[in-house]
This record gives sequence, structure tokens and C-alpha cells, in this order.
Amino acid sequence: MLPDGLIISAPASGTGKTTVMLGLLAALRAAGTAVQPFKSGPDYIDPAFHGAASARVSVNLDSWAMGVRRIGGLVSASAGADLILAEGSMGLFDGVAHAGEAGTGASADIAALTGWPVLLVLDVSGQAQSAAAVALGFARLRPEIPVAGVILNRVASPRHEALVRAGMAEAGMAVFGALPRRAGVAVPERHLGLVQAEETPELDRIIAEVAAFVAEHVDLAAVRAAAGRTRIASGAPVAVVPPGQRIALARDRAFSFVYPHLLDGWRRAGAEILPFSPLADEAPDDGADCCWLPGGYPELYGPALAGAARFRKGLYRFSQSRPVHGECGGYMAMGTAIIDAEGNRHEMAGLLGLVTSFEKRKMHLGYRLAALDAPIPGHAAGARLRGHEFHYSTILDQPDMALARVVDANGDPVPEAGSRRGNATGTFFHLIAEAT
Repeated sequence: MLPDGLIISAPASGTGKTTVMLGLLAALRAAGTAVQPFKSGPDYIDPAFHGAASARVSVNLDSWAMGVRRIGGLVSASAGADLILAEGSMGLFDGVAHAGEAGTGASADIAALTGWPVLLVLDVSGQAQSAAAVALGFARLRPEIPVAGVILNRVASPRHEALVRAGMAEAGMAVFGALPRRAGVAVPERHLGLVQAEETPELDRIIAEVAAFVAEHVDLAAVRAAAGRTRIASGAPVAVVPPGQRIALARDRAFSFVYPHLLDGWRRAGAEILPFSPLADEAPDDGADCCWLPGGYPELYGPALAGAARFRKGLYRFSQSRPVHGECGGYMAMGTAIIDAEGNRHEMAGLLGLVTSFEKRKMHLGYRLAALDAPIPGHAAGARLRGHEFHYSTILDQPDMALARVVDANGDPVPEAGSRRGNATGTFFHLIAEAT
């Protein structure tokens, strides 16, 4: 039997739900509770922080890209835990207009599928009793999704807290805690969101401070008691076809964006993962069947990658006889060059003709559904893949053949269709699951 769970959500991004999530994970762990974390939606960075705070691997659940059976299988990662906490993305009901495999990608979909009540994190700065109207609206919009109560964030003073609590009491909303404004109790950010966990100096200190802050101001016993029964069927995880039997996987600060459920699925299928570091000038293992370059921040390491002669030569040699696939940042590193934010050109591996620039930033964000015109490792031509794209680069040159026909969640064509040359393939979207 799986443990009970809660979803930590909010009316919008920027309310402090990640800080609350990390504080709850670490504080409950310190109190002897084994908590299994999950992340709703396409995110690589938050789960790494979840893992650091909980000592358990956090798993993404995505209602647009994953079917109900796949989500249920992934929830089985909570076996052996005492409690489930799932962090939402954006606002509770924010998703796309057209449903995918099991919903629109909204955190509310995951709440409805799993039965986990919602704990809302409310930024109450600039309001008092009116915050109760916000909470009440969220509780009533979809009555099938129970809202257990709220955690108040950025409370200005004891008087402010009393006024907000009075409004919540009138609305019948439970208050699980009130966090005062405190500078420095947050996780550092950059243009794609949070800085990666492995890049964060003093990570243990930051998590300990956040845990102490949350434990001081939140009723942890009440949070545990509010969790709801996990009602989604949780059979064995749905099989994931690995890209090869022995996979050379780029893995360092520049290439770290790969979903945990894919790595776990590859291993469950019997594949062996052989990590290597382009930043350390390592080449892919010559005994591998294929090479996979995940996304990340190659634009921040342009000089190091341009100077990594062993990596670049080894990758090119590997590609002459075996498939190499890159996603977003990995795709850019497989190209001819990256122009960084200052306008400096850095030569890349040259497996593809792609040239990208960060000098004039343009955001590319959203779900992607791709129909492959040619195979990539693990997926044949004609396969339909669901993924997500998020980057700020601009294509200056892309002379190779298109890899796929790509549309967004509304069905509108996306020009960033990936490319292919010989055994090299790349996409701007990150694969989440094959479409059913």
C-alpha cells in the first residue's frame, strides 16, 4: 500500500512554493519521516533539490505527456515512504488549452488522478483578509479537488498575520503556518529557473536553514495529518525503450537535464549507462552502442567545450559508426558553433551544421508533439514523441535535413524541427514519453 500524499501548489509562480517544499521535505526528514517527493510538470532542476532535501529520487509526473497508467507506475516510487509531497508547477490550474495523454499538464490534473489534497502556498504581501477570497476561489473552482488549507508566505508582521488568519477563519480555510518575510531564505535563480543543485555552494547549509525556518512556522504534524489516500493504480512502471544496450551519457554541469524516469526506465530495461564529462574533456566510451547528450547550459561553458579537443574528436569519431543524439543544449553542442550572450563565438563538435546564438535572447517554451521523419536512438521513424522545449537561443544556421514534424500543444507547427546528418540527430525539445 502506498503512502498518503499532498500537493504543494499555489495561485501562481513566484509565491515561494519551492522554498516551502524544500523546507517541508528537510524538516519532516529531520523529524524521522521518510518523504517521497514528486514534481508536477516538465522540470529538471527542482527534483534535484528535492533529492538533496529528502534523500530520495524525485520523479516528474506530467498529465499532458504521460498517460494514467504511466503516472500510476511512477507513483510506485513512493513504496516504503511514510508520506508523499508533490510540488506543483506555476498556478494550480495552469495548463495548456488542449488536453494530451491524461490532462492539460496542470497540477490540478495530478491532484484529481492521485487523490492528493492541495496545500496552497499564498503570497499574502499587499493584502490581508482578501487572501481568503483567493483561497476560497481555488477551493471551489474544481470541487473534486480538495484544498486542505494554506500556508501563508511573506507575512509582514504579527498584526498582518492576525488579519489574514481572520479572513481564512471566516472562509473556513485551515491555516497550516505563516512564514514571515525573511531575506536570504530562498534558492538562487538564473534565466531558466533555479540554479542546479550541484552548482549551489553550501547547499546543505541552505537546506538546513530553510528546514529550520519552515519547522518554526509550520505545523508539521497537521501537514502530515492532512495528506489524502493515494488512489491511483500503481502497477509496475511502464516500460521505456532505451536508446541502446550500452549508453554513453554526457553528465556534468553543462549537460544534466534528463528526466529521472527515463534513466530509471533505461536501467529497468537492462541498459547500462556509461557517464562521461565533456567539461572534463572526456570522450564517450568506445564500447557504447549510442551516445546521448542531454540539455543543460553549454552556453555558460563555451570556452571549456571549445577547448575540449579530446571530447570533440572522440564524439566525432563515435558518430562515424554509431548514433549520437542531443537534446536542446546537447543538440547545440553537437552543432558547429554557439554564440554566447556577449557575442563570442565558440566552436562546437561539428556533427551538425547548427549555429545558435544567445546574444539576442528569445524564449522558446512549451509542450511539443513530434512525428519523427527519421529514427533516433530508441525510436523508429514514424514514432510520435511528447516532450517539452525551454531555451533562449536563436538559430542562426540549420542547414541539415529536418528530423521531425513538430507541433505545440495547440497543434500549431513549430519551426524548430530538429536536424539530422549521418548518425547524428538532435532536437530542441526534451523527450518525456512516446505518445499513445
